Amino acid sequence: MIYTILVTLLAAALHIIPAPQQVTPGEGSFQIKSQTTVSCADAPEIADMLACKLSEATGYQIRSARSGGRIMLTLNSKLALGCEGYRLVVTPKGVSMVASEKAGLFYAMQTFLQLLPPEVESTSGAKRAEWTAPCVEITDAPRFRWRGLMLDACRHFISVEDVKRYIDVMASCKLNVLHWHLTDDQGWRIEIKKYPRLTEVGAWRKDFDGAVDGGYYSQDEIRDVVKYAAERHVTIVPEIEVPGHEVAAICSYPELSCEGVQVNPSYTWGVRNVVLCPGNEKVFEFLEDVFDEVTGLFPGEWVHIGGDECMKDKWEVCPKCQARIEAEGFVTDSLHTAEERLQSYTIRRVEKMLARHGKRVIGWDEILEGGLSGEAGVMSWRGEKGGIAAARMHHYVVMTPSHEGLYFDSYQGDNKVEPIGFGRYITLEKVYGYDPVPAVLAGEGLGEYVLGVQGNVWTEYIYDTWHRDYRIFPRAFALAEIAWSAPEKKDWDSFRARVDDACMRLDERGVNYHIPLPEQPGGSCDNLVFTDSVVVAFKTTRPVRMVYTLDGSEPTASSAAYEKPIVCREDTDIRIRSVMPYGKMSSVRTVKVRKQELAPAVEAPAEPGFSFKKTYGRFLSTSELAGATEWEESRISSLEEMGEQEPKTNTMQDVRFYGAVAEGYINIPEDGVWRFSSLCDEVWVDGKLLIDNGTDVKRYSRHDAEAALKAGYHSIKVVFLSNIIGGWPSARNKTTISYIHTL
Repeated sequence: MIYTILVTLLAAALHIIPAPQQVTPGEGSFQIKSQTTVSCADAPEIADMLACKLSEATGYQIRSARSGGRIMLTLNSKLALGCEGYRLVVTPKGVSMVASEKAGLFYAMQTFLQLLPPEVESTSGAKRAEWTAPCVEITDAPRFRWRGLMLDACRHFISVEDVKRYIDVMASCKLNVLHWHLTDDQGWRIEIKKYPRLTEVGAWRKDFDGAVDGGYYSQDEIRDVVKYAAERHVTIVPEIEVPGHEVAAICSYPELSCEGVQVNPSYTWGVRNVVLCPGNEKVFEFLEDVFDEVTGLFPGEWVHIGGDECMKDKWEVCPKCQARIEAEGFVTDSLHTAEERLQSYTIRRVEKMLARHGKRVIGWDEILEGGLSGEAGVMSWRGEKGGIAAARMHHYVVMTPSHEGLYFDSYQGDNKVEPIGFGRYITLEKVYGYDPVPAVLAGEGLGEYVLGVQGNVWTEYIYDTWHRDYRIFPRAFALAEIAWSAPEKKDWDSFRARVDDACMRLDERGVNYHIPLPEQPGGSCDNLVFTDSVVVAFKTTRPVRMVYTLDGSEPTASSAAYEKPIVCREDTDIRIRSVMPYGKMSSVRTVKVRKQELAPAVEAPAEPGFSFKKTYGRFLSTSELAGATEWEESRISSLEEMGEQEPKTNTMQDVRFYGAVAEGYINIPEDGVWRFSSLCDEVWVDGKLLIDNGTDVKRYSRHDAEAALKAGYHSIKVVFLSNIIGGWPSARNKTTISYIHTL
């Protein structure tokens, strides 16, 4: 026990992520100088990579050689640490890295780089007086074979440059699988030469606002990225969706669907009932042709075929699908419907296609429905249930449950202040606390079937590189540690200290990351009101220093430190931000605190309900309503009716869009300050604009505001636009207004 604590403390002092299995401290340090040489007879490419890395950072001309270097890399087949294990010894006289295979040498190099100052990640010659690494002996090997990160390039395209950047950071923390999500309803991203329309048509979509979103990877670009990844011991697993999430393909070739009619590319998120037709033999010819080309581009063992969220209502009425069901003898029973068995049939046929190329199928846990085929692997995303079921059938499993912390499109803090996200609340600590081997599998002796663990970066609500980085990091470092390190080596306090060093290295790489923002306990709000005085408190999701100003100036590291709640007795703008131990600061939160008299109530309205008017059109902002000339006027009994003026569809792409205004009164039950929240575009109370959601993505309310009101009736005006911004249809929201009495 004492030894484990000492190892953990030493790993924290050394800032290594993921934590190594065994660490023995030495005395002194090794210094890199201008004449330092890196040598390796067995893997000269790794020696070259290290020499190049050190040269770029230090400005020295570090040479690589076959032998005789003070930094020596050696392959030794007798080292019993597996294909990715290594032994690293740093002394004042030199550095020795030994492994049984090249992957192990590569990871020894990554650990050595983490022993050096963070500026080693600079590519422009960082200015330092000394480049030293502490003396230490490390013996290390991974817990899992599959240590993955999934990038969704379909909802929003990711450039080749960015993909390579993620590969670099993955490799630095010993993640070794990049799951590349290449096809979906919103975009087909991989060139298939036999079917050029997949990228001519399927790679591009026109969003609600008229902007064109798209892009694709040529086969030459794919080969380049695969080679780049392989040099860093990262295997790329492509995902080609079958049989659902195929709108982009069906836009390009309508005959692949049951109905065979032209459809539009999806510019909303969610699931559509536009899927492949497994009753049509030409669909399997198409898939065979696609996988013939795909398998030639990706040399890895696994190909991901999706298999998730496939709506089957079209199959239920499709003559070809029903004929296939009858011919194959599929029947509905207590376990599966005939259509679920048809999906399983489709997956099995794809599995055979891939097997001819020496590949293995892996898919989302829905591929269990209808019966799991062959030797397919399962990615368990809807919790752990699917993974447990698959392991009990002796199938390999990659654990990636969304609500357990492995979906990185989720919020890391209060959604009132964080950039828009998909949902959920997944902190760094939650990711770090996850164990990929469920206790029930460990108890049954089936842990060996857990191939590994993966974090997923779905990009529906990730619109650019800054935002994508912000979601991934530093949670990817927690993922790396639960994927590599033994459970007994995990220590949250130690990890939290090491994350700071890892983030400094991201700064050197020019990679963005999440810094905990100042939040208000019980829910954040940027527009506060008081009648006498108010106490404003702040917290962060993990311990971070906060600084603030009250004079309107931008807070700096030397501004007043937040140590206790702030008491406001007059109009105040609290500008507050977090400061990391190494000086990096978060964005600034401005909380406007205003003193108000209680606004008087008015007489009860003559009639209940709200006056209402609407006008049809595709409006992006409320200012555009001024140009509308045709309005329909009526009266509604509740504000909820504002969003119920047109029938809703699953995709919300082909409905009639409109703008609407409702005016009436709300009854405030008691005197006091009331906090209002709404997903409508504007909320006016007593003739004053209280909430302005502008052109934000209105999936979550992020512009709450307060008002001081006397008990009784107060006028209210609500403006609602049925539109789609950032892929989210506002008509899915409730148009009611919530307001609570603040304490």
